[in-house]
Amino acid sequence: MISSRFLIDKNKIFLFLIFVLTTFNFVHAQENKVDTLKTKILKIGVAGNEPFVFTTDGDVSGGIAIEIWEDIALEENWDYEYQIFDSADKALRKLGRNDLDIVVGPLSITSNRLERMQFSQPFYNSSLAIVSREDDFSLWNAIKPLFSIKLILAVAVFLFILAIVGTLLWLAERNKSPDQFPHDPINGIATGMWLAIVTMSTTGYGDKAPITVSGRIIAGAWMVISIISATSMVAGIASTLTLSSLGTTTITNIEQLSDRKAATVQGSPSENFLRENKVKVSNVASLDDAFDQLKSNDVDAVVYDRPQLLYHLKNETENQLHLAKAEYYKQGYGFAFPKNDNRFIYRVNRALLEHAEKQETVRIIDYYLDKDE
Repeated sequence: MISSRFLIDKNKIFLFLIFVLTTFNFVHAQENKVDTLKTKILKIGVAGNEPFVFTTDGDVSGGIAIEIWEDIALEENWDYEYQIFDSADKALRKLGRNDLDIVVGPLSITSNRLERMQFSQPFYNSSLAIVSREDDFSLWNAIKPLFSIKLILAVAVFLFILAIVGTLLWLAERNKSPDQFPHDPINGIATGMWLAIVTMSTTGYGDKAPITVSGRIIAGAWMVISIISATSMVAGIASTLTLSSLGTTTITNIEQLSDRKAATVQGSPSENFLRENKVKVSNVASLDDAFDQLKSNDVDAVVYDRPQLLYHLKNETENQLHLAKAEYYKQGYGFAFPKNDNRFIYRVNRALLEHAEKQETVRIIDYYLDKDE
């Protein structure tokens, strides 16, 4: 009996020792993990443009995203080194291969990207916006829409249709009514076109009229067709004149850019946005190139992320430019982390919340952008 109890107690002691050793190893591992974060030099990818990322001579020199990250790293006592990338996609691809610990910059948080990586909570809420010129309004600005390529093509098509109708009327009437429709093709077709125009406009001078059955059928069909086409044409011209007579050359919404030309940075979300709204896209390598095209009248507007446009306008002194209040494709900017690496994301999110609660985030943003915006 004594031997059996001894064996039971011995097993309990053995299990207790295993539990103690397992707990000790777990705690020790967690302590080592924390110590590793404090002693490891983190590889930080940097991607983006002003005002979120500034680089000078190949080194990171500041910006909204950089200042927020450096405040967090200082508070967490993290050592790090920067790797600069000329595009967010290149940085995120390297992050996906676990060659980076974090990517810092104005990174749009999208559903597609969340399938391949993790994001912090947004430190800035962005959107797409439109910048256009504030030109002096003139008579030419009022009538300029009437000389658009589409309107000229529409008039050319209309004249071609008139020529066809005039020819059909001349062929139907030339033998029965040679006094009205001469046998000479040029004069006869011109008379037919005149009759088509009079019929379409419902003027009804009565100087020319078909007398044959086929001529009257052609004229009757043309009356019905012209009522529909003339109504559509007049409505289009009226709307164009109404928009052009508003007394301003600025663009306030994306609808006004339809069939017009806008510049944007190639590969940005604004490129697809413009194509979806039937805007002619001029792709450029940088935002400075886009504004150069706007100032030289090569495009009607620049469409890009609102904070970058705000920063550019803040430093613009030579030209009168207008930033529309309309916002599109609202999205948050955050920091990116490898998909299966949770070492940093909680601590970064907590630090971002504390940073915002202390109004430090607002202070940094106000420094780089217009405070009213």
